[in-house]
Amino acid sequence: MAKGALYILVRNFFIRNFDVRQEKEDEEETIESIKKGVEFKGTNLWVLIFATFVASLGLNTNSTAVIIGAMLISPLMGPIMGFGLGLGISDFELIKRSFRNFATATVFSVITSTLYFLISPISEAQSELLARTQPTVYDVLIAFFGGLAGIVASSTKSKGNVIPGVAIATALMPPLCTAGFGLASGNLYYFFGAFYLYFINTVFISLATYVVVRLLKYPKKVFLDKQREKIVTRYVGIIVFFTIVPSLFLSYNLIRTSYFNERVRSFVSEELNFPNTQILSKTITDTSDKKEVKVVLIGETVPETMIANVRSKMPKYGLKNVSLVVQQGFGQESTDINELKSLLMQDLYKNSEEVLRVQAIQIDSLKHKLDVCRSSSRITEEIMPEMKVLFPFVEEASCSNTYIMKASTEKQDTVMLVYLKCKDRERINVEEKKKIREWLSARAGVGNVKLLIE
Repeated sequence: MAKGALYILVRNFFIRNFDVRQEKEDEEETIESIKKGVEFKGTNLWVLIFATFVASLGLNTNSTAVIIGAMLISPLMGPIMGFGLGLGISDFELIKRSFRNFATATVFSVITSTLYFLISPISEAQSELLARTQPTVYDVLIAFFGGLAGIVASSTKSKGNVIPGVAIATALMPPLCTAGFGLASGNLYYFFGAFYLYFINTVFISLATYVVVRLLKYPKKVFLDKQREKIVTRYVGIIVFFTIVPSLFLSYNLIRTSYFNERVRSFVSEELNFPNTQILSKTITDTSDKKEVKVVLIGETVPETMIANVRSKMPKYGLKNVSLVVQQGFGQESTDINELKSLLMQDLYKNSEEVLRVQAIQIDSLKHKLDVCRSSSRITEEIMPEMKVLFPFVEEASCSNTYIMKASTEKQDTVMLVYLKCKDRERINVEEKKKIREWLSARAGVGNVKLLIE
């Protein structure tokens, strides 16, 4: 009986806190709301073009704030969620309309960004742009969970700011603009890498939408013609199959690639750490017919015997059939200036986040110290007029927050140190000092006040 009561208690707890159906919006209203966001014509199309220009400018000038603004403006989420909804409710017309508008939005975005980068005077790839050329397994997870958040919020009455947040997290617009940069600069590596990231985000947002729609049991479209219903059901099943299977394949490949890259990173950082030599770059090739790690070193030349010793340790890191190529120096056979610039930019991007984090901590610490100093100065200015009235024998005053350390315990204690210069020091008795201390403690809002009277 006790176990049964506990089970009911736990079940009710989860239903009360996790059942989204309690705040579920009317299904027809949700479907209509998503359908309205599918169309790309008139206002929506112009907004998309302007958002593309803004995102391209942000990538070109390496401004994170501008890129985030462009992602908030962009209406790209509409047809992607519409496609997933169409699959979930077997609405073949919505699927076709969503795909058509999605293709229109994609083409216009790529054309717009390509035109911008063709006329832009800044032709170098910045760190924000480089970040959108190499998809990882984390991009899959972000797109899937972001899509889940988007459709769950759209299905409830309290929608909040989830859709803009999903647009920022999944970052649909920047990869398209990066693809445009790849076309404008003739760099197909950037184009395909960015477009691959865009495709991953699209597929997994649609897949998440489809999963939630089916879990919430949205009503499927009713057909009067049963023969047409069979045909539509068959088409939807085929589309779902060709959406899920490639997504699973993509996920597997990205997980495998991420695992391989992590092993390479561990190997390079631990075994290729030579004195007076720095790793400028590493290039990983992971294909069915070629597995290779190419490392460029600068500084003192590393003897071939040491490099051969490093190669012998590769099986320990799970890199048994991977070849290691080490390049040293900058002769004609090593690398050109443009490649060196790109390598340095990538290295700068990888290190900048840590530098910014440390700087942010230092700035916060300095701000806190500055606030303390300003607070002490402000307190002195505020209490002096009042002190003239309450304690007319005081001629000068100074307040400062400081620390006192006891020799016996070696523990710091925060105090407000108050210096007072008085007309007749001998006439200030213990009772008067207590009165001054209590007033200062109440007036400044501090518990510990130390008086120095001259």
